[in-house]
Amino acid sequence: MSTENLPQSPEQPPRKPRVAVVFGGRSSEHGISVVTAGAVLRAIDRTKYDVLPIGITRDGRWALTADEPDRMAIVDRRQPNVEQLAESNEGGVILPVDPANREVVYSEPGSVPKALGEVDVVFPMLHGPYGEDGTLQGLLELSGVPYVGAGVLASAVGQDKEYMKRVFTSFGLPVGPYEVIRPREWQRDESAARKKIIDFAGEHGWPLFIKPARAGSSIGITKVDSIEGLDEAIEEAQRHDPKIIVEALLRGREIECGVLEFEDGPRASVPAEIPPVQSHAYYDFEAKYIDSTPGLVPAPLTPEQTAEVQRLAVDAFEAASCEGLVRADFFLTEDGEFVINEINTMPGFTPISMYPQMWQASGVAYPELVDRLIQAALRRSTGLR
Repeated sequence: MSTENLPQSPEQPPRKPRVAVVFGGRSSEHGISVVTAGAVLRAIDRTKYDVLPIGITRDGRWALTADEPDRMAIVDRRQPNVEQLAESNEGGVILPVDPANREVVYSEPGSVPKALGEVDVVFPMLHGPYGEDGTLQGLLELSGVPYVGAGVLASAVGQDKEYMKRVFTSFGLPVGPYEVIRPREWQRDESAARKKIIDFAGEHGWPLFIKPARAGSSIGITKVDSIEGLDEAIEEAQRHDPKIIVEALLRGREIECGVLEFEDGPRASVPAEIPPVQSHAYYDFEAKYIDSTPGLVPAPLTPEQTAEVQRLAVDAFEAASCEGLVRADFFLTEDGEFVINEINTMPGFTPISMYPQMWQASGVAYPELVDRLIQAALRRSTGLR
């Protein structure tokens, strides 16, 4: 669907496309989602689009929220939340379930439901489970509403670090050593599951990274230097996901590369480098979002290395059947080889986040980046494609 094909009356000027920016959600990345949405709301060209902000509370209620980006920022190291922005503690936004009807309705107990108008495209600024993992994308497919970013399969693959790595391996992309502990393994025999991790450390050495398998923003990750810290790290990861992934330390430089869908297909940005963070054990949540550790954009790479990481980033985008955008994260190992760590189908998207910074350095400013993503979504239909 394109902007030109929007329904319009001959007596009225063409209607602007209506963008529903959906944010918040039930995952542990709720606050960062709100921050990201605030940046997007600030950047959307209001002369070109109508905007409808919809927040999902931490208990899953869809709330009509104030269109006030300045209230959607980290203040005194505290993250914002949808509950602070909701216009009502009880009212809920209801998406259409009929693909022939894109009208969104707002309903409060004891009141007549109020039509909020049709939505032409959804910009889902959700991170983590219950939003970035294919669940929201499936709902939008059923509703027949186009949306920014990856579809159901790519979103699910991009969220689950195990299956992401399996897909990459099947396409010949290089990945580092890893082990997975599924919930049933842990429930059936904790000792055997713990031994599986210890045996992995015996093969690949300490330290290890213990991670939730389906989370992002470096939440729930622990760098474990010895067996003494293993149980605490497992418990922390399982607070966010009962399935955990264990990764060996890859010694080298952290390199990121953005992929953006243009009219003629996906293109890669200039890469960036995440330098070692002296005050943090690794590039964790606080380094990313609280202390705003700056990256090097563009990364100091040779022309050959730049071309190689850009090729691998686009290959990863295609391997997972992604759409719209992806941030691909790599290690450039000490022997000069790139190893892909993961992709993020809805990366951090504030102006200081690495994905927008890489495209800024590539000649695509933040407002244009937002516009390109909306236009790419409007060009696509829902359903099989």
